[in-house]
Amino acid sequence: MRKILGYVRGNVVPMLVGAGLTAALLTVVVGGEHALSSTTFCTSCHSMTYPAEELAESTHYGALGANPECKDCHVPQGLGNFALAVSTHVVDGLRGMVGEAALDLSTAAKFDEHRLQFAHNARMNLKAWDSVTCRSCHRDPRPPGKSARTAHEKMRTEGATCIDCHQNLVHKRVPETDLDRSRAEGRMMLREKQ
Repeated sequence: MRKILGYVRGNVVPMLVGAGLTAALLTVVVGGEHALSSTTFCTSCHSMTYPAEELAESTHYGALGANPECKDCHVPQGLGNFALAVSTHVVDGLRGMVGEAALDLSTAAKFDEHRLQFAHNARMNLKAWDSVTCRSCHRDPRPPGKSARTAHEKMRTEGATCIDCHQNLVHKRVPETDLDRSRAEGRMMLREKQ
């Protein structure tokens, strides 16, 4: 015990500096994550104003008094998902910045030329996350109605997740993608007509 106390006494200043730097770093990371998760930040890229307008006109917006923001679907929330949220901002943020620089997304029509790929990327994220962002609002996987309950049984028996069946709910419709086949093939695979 004396060795520990002696060490602490001899290193008070470096320990306080380390604690202060750690607190400052945590403040910057947490504050930065909060700022990067705002719809204001998302729509600061002109091309993201199109999906934001679609969200505001969707059935998800205003339903039951809820007004979801971009982050509510596209960035995992909560302390348990913090590392996933940061990595999502790094990967998707870089992809978005490169897209803004390399692609002409200056009009809705030009954005639509790439919409299917953008939607597929978002769907693959949701699949990889087991639709954690959907489940933050939709907590009961047992919906009323026999056909809905039967369909939701796939979540248990086939490893399906929300996004496997619920595509095109908020943004402009594009062809649905088969996420399991896409993952297996390493490229986008459209869902076959049934």
